[in-house]
Amino acid sequence: MSRSHWLAGTLIAAIAVMNTASIRAADPPKSLLTYFGTYTNGGKSKGIYCYKLDLASGKLTEVGVTEGIKNPSFVAIHPSGSFLYAVSEVSEGGKPTGAVTAFKLDRKTGKLTAINHQSSEGAGPCHVSVDKTGKCVLVANYGGGSIASLPLAADGSLAKAASAIQHEGSSVDPRRQKEPHAHSINVSPDNRFAFAADLGLDKVLIYKLDPAAGTLTANDPAFGKTPPGGGPRHFAFHPSGRFAYVCNEMKSSVTAFNYDADKGSLTELHTITTLPADKQNLPGNSTAEIQVHPSGKFVYCSNRGHDSLAIFSVDEKTGQLTAAGHQSTLGKTPRNFGIDPTGQFVVACNQSTDNVALFRVDATNGKLMQVGDLLNIPAPVCVKFVAAE
Repeated sequence: MSRSHWLAGTLIAAIAVMNTASIRAADPPKSLLTYFGTYTNGGKSKGIYCYKLDLASGKLTEVGVTEGIKNPSFVAIHPSGSFLYAVSEVSEGGKPTGAVTAFKLDRKTGKLTAINHQSSEGAGPCHVSVDKTGKCVLVANYGGGSIASLPLAADGSLAKAASAIQHEGSSVDPRRQKEPHAHSINVSPDNRFAFAADLGLDKVLIYKLDPAAGTLTANDPAFGKTPPGGGPRHFAFHPSGRFAYVCNEMKSSVTAFNYDADKGSLTELHTITTLPADKQNLPGNSTAEIQVHPSGKFVYCSNRGHDSLAIFSVDEKTGQLTAAGHQSTLGKTPRNFGIDPTGQFVVACNQSTDNVALFRVDATNGKLMQVGDLLNIPAPVCVKFVAAE
């Protein structure tokens, strides 16, 4: 990494720490507001659910629910902690597109107040993120096979998309990879690049990000490759910024990459299964979420079918993963999970059984131990945290 890029990345990180509700050792929060995105089309869920997580006891207490938005399946929180953004997997105005809605977030009460919404510029938006300076929102459209970037105003409101990019191509599986299916979009640690995992292409497409303008342009190299027929879904960086990981939905595996921050390029290190040795041919299993523990020592990935979190230890010199066990999520179809910013807890969302499980992380080996009772939340599919005031 060049010195100029290193300094840029350091500045971005410093700004993020100053502007966000992230954890600071000098003044750690006592509790976290915990937001759950859900599917409302089954009739049981009312919208976005909010709980408060007590970091001393690990207790989750219900705060309330924000109604009036259809299928807010995935949410993201602004670096300032003052706004929340939710996709809406619906058509808008009769057009084959979904939407993104902006909310004002009250960190004292947990209340969300709608600000505005904009088209996601594609069908079936399934993932949303915010750049590290809080200048734009990025969205991936699974059904449309496209991505978009939407500039943000100072009041948190969304402008119309400044970039809308249609992916092109296919891969080896004739049933699920006849066309592109953008499944997530995340920014690099230094905020210079965005990475879109496309299940239909077996690629992680790479874009240059201009957060001030809210625009995306193709990078060179334009993508990192994953194994044929794997179906890359969600993507996460190691806190060192030297490595990245993508879960392959269709082949129940994780691909580890070496990351070149100067070029924005990904080079495959290896691919490892997410299933136990005696369950390698488990029919119907698929991965959903992947996250790296804040310590950088562990990677977790959810298995839908095996209904577990796969645990991996990380070689912090090489970035390679070693299987370290599995933890049942105590429900079916763990669509998403979240590691709280302090690294103490993992919250797993079991979509098919309408429940949420909380686990405490063993900092020595990454293993998980259940805390408290299961929560009853209808069709939970995403969880995000912000420090409560």
